[in-house]
Amino acid sequence: MTFRHRLIFACLVSLLAFLPARMTAANENRPPNFVVFLVDDLGYMDIGAYNPDCFYDTPNVDRLAASGMKFTDGYAANPVCSPTRYSLMTGKWPTRAKATNYFAGKRAGKFLPAELIDRLPLEEVTIAEALKKKDYATFYAGKWHLGPTEEFWPEKQGFDVNAGGHDRGGPYGGKKYFSPYGNPRLKDGPDGEHLPDRLADETIQFMQQNKDQPFLAYLSFYSVHTPLIAREDLRQKYAEKAKQLNIPNNERFAQESKWPGYEKQPIRVRQDHAIYAGMVEAMDLAVGKVLEALEEQGLADNTIVFFTSDNGGLSTSEGSPTSNKPLRGGKGWVYEGGIREPLIVRWPGHTKPGSVCEAPVASMDFYPTILQLAGAQPQPGQQIDGESLVPLLDGKEPSERALYWHYPHYSNQQGFPGGAIRQGDWKLVENYENGEVQLFNLRDDMGEQHNLAGEQPDRVAKLRTKLHDWYQEVDAEFLQAKPNGPPAWKPGE
Repeated sequence: MTFRHRLIFACLVSLLAFLPARMTAANENRPPNFVVFLVDDLGYMDIGAYNPDCFYDTPNVDRLAASGMKFTDGYAANPVCSPTRYSLMTGKWPTRAKATNYFAGKRAGKFLPAELIDRLPLEEVTIAEALKKKDYATFYAGKWHLGPTEEFWPEKQGFDVNAGGHDRGGPYGGKKYFSPYGNPRLKDGPDGEHLPDRLADETIQFMQQNKDQPFLAYLSFYSVHTPLIAREDLRQKYAEKAKQLNIPNNERFAQESKWPGYEKQPIRVRQDHAIYAGMVEAMDLAVGKVLEALEEQGLADNTIVFFTSDNGGLSTSEGSPTSNKPLRGGKGWVYEGGIREPLIVRWPGHTKPGSVCEAPVASMDFYPTILQLAGAQPQPGQQIDGESLVPLLDGKEPSERALYWHYPHYSNQQGFPGGAIRQGDWKLVENYENGEVQLFNLRDDMGEQHNLAGEQPDRVAKLRTKLHDWYQEVDAEFLQAKPNGPPAWKPGE
């Protein structure tokens, strides 16, 4: 080898040694990617990481929990979908915007429901719009349910790509969970293609196309919302599993009252619904597919993953496919079964794998968390009610704060119109039909079976005052009297 060749060879070796260091530095300075998994109607007890006796197989979500932080006291901002989705998009209590029921559900009971909106206003700064200011590519797949017409759908709210998000709350067109979908924002695939798998593929394609810039990939499953339809192979798997459990019919449901003095109704107390189980596993398989793609594309180490649901499991109506026990009630109820959620965050290099956080947190906390992690700032004067989870993800002590719920409606799931406040271990529940309250210690009684209101009048008064002050702060609306009917209860009466 001549001197000239040796010189060239030495220069190449030096260059190759230098490039990885420069590439590593570039990656370290690049803002993180975000993948958000939002599952529709998934209950707290529907995941193996939260329920060791879960009937449904969720190995991919369980591995996600084992690789990140599991929040044991994570909450949806509301017991039904649209308000919680509003909070995720804006970081606000949905009550501030009169987004207090699914868009736009108005059912009357003893009284008329409160007035509500039926859209995410364009004036709101969504999480996608906030990240666009930091040069993020933004993607949305699946259920939207935040606007009645296309001018309020994802592509008008900061998302570059919208794969399947429109006005409907479920996959009600075509063959529903199978192609042809009849979805105005999702081209049909091959006949029989399964929707959860298709949404995962759309997400993976977006990540591949945008891997050279920071991105937000927001996968909002239509699963596991009704209609209850599963892949036949998965239905058969769980039908056999249910057969082996051999649960008698009289042990699947129990009669419970939604409030003292109200008529009792059936609530599912055992998990063995084969179709629902197949829907849960198909969702889990889609999550696994996206997480595997992050690894294959070399993106996992710089991608922060969030996983949650929009309300509690469906246990009291519409087929009552799941059980939330030991939690009380389910979707459409302000008891824990309607609002406590699986909530998992994986922040590589920061969250300790397999860590557990018991601090009460909620869906509106995603917004300020993602902004902080992306190095973004709220707009001047922008209202954000959530608190960043970053200190908790770094293992720091939680702040002492209260969480609130406001549901002035008669739910499709037979729940009562009501509100609630949680501070520390204590939760106060208020019935909007009559102003009665219940008090529970969730550390000792997460099933809310022992009402301590009569034993702790001072605590009741303190929490109720705090709850009513919050109603005023967010300008909460309440039930209305029917024409010629009795007057409706209002706070302070």
